[in-house]
Amino acid sequence: MENEIIEKLTPIFRKVFKEPALEVTATLSANDVEKWDSLSHLILISTVESEFGVKFKLKELVAMKNAGDLIKLIETKLQ
Repeated sequence: MENEIIEKLTPIFRKVFKEPALEVTATLSANDVEKWDSLSHLILISTVESEFGVKFKLKELVAMKNAGDLIKLIETKLQ
């Protein structure tokens, strides 16, 4: 399921951060993406919630450190 989630996340990340070559990996974090700031983070989360039909709690968002955490969280929400 992780690969399917990454396949769906990749175009979202590329669109939000305007980086057509961006590769989503478990270790990808805000430090790795120049345009990843607080506003783009909100747009990313909102888009992910819409695309996957899930809702994140604030405590889940605060605990997220990288794309791997996001992927795991989506996995648990889709089960």
